[in-house]
Amino acid sequence: KDGADAFLRFYNADGSEVAACGNATRCVAALLMAETGQDNARIQTLAGLLDANAVEDGRITVDMGLPGLAWNDIPLAGQQDTLNLALSAGPLTSPVAVSMGNPHAVFFVDDVEKIDLAALGPRLEHNPIFPERANIGIAHLTGENQLRLRVWERGAGITLACGTGACAAAVAAHRRALTGRRVTVTLDG
Repeated sequence: KDGADAFLRFYNADGSEVAACGNATRCVAALLMAETGQDNARIQTLAGLLDANAVEDGRITVDMGLPGLAWNDIPLAGQQDTLNLALSAGPLTSPVAVSMGNPHAVFFVDDVEKIDLAALGPRLEHNPIFPERANIGIAHLTGENQLRLRVWERGAGITLACGTGACAAAVAAHRRALTGRRVTVTLDG
């Protein structure tokens, strides 16, 4: 469909389906490129058509598309300021809400290691403000245009890496004027 090399669906550990997953898209793109001998792949997902490319050192990049920034694009249960979402739990307050094909709430903190993400993540994921639940990211600046990120993924829990979460954190940091448009995001994995 639409010139895609493959159609990809994503399921979380709890069996729920999600529209986008950056890391899984990269993995499938690498398999497709190895099979076809091409250095690019087009993958259709529920979030749209994603273009993947092979780059130096065997890495794969994926253009995750434009972020959703409006409350109904994320989606939220009602109209809210997505740059300063009225949401808090413990030390986490006022996240930036972003959709990268799935809903994200990105909280900026002084030190991600000091946040009990295992306790706060499930509470925030299931908050009624998110009709489709949400991925919860906690980030802090580690340098100019550099972020450290930890992610609680809806339906999966704490993850070592989250491609859409990294994109959401970069978008959120730029929207808050914490970084430029090109950001290095470091996750546990």
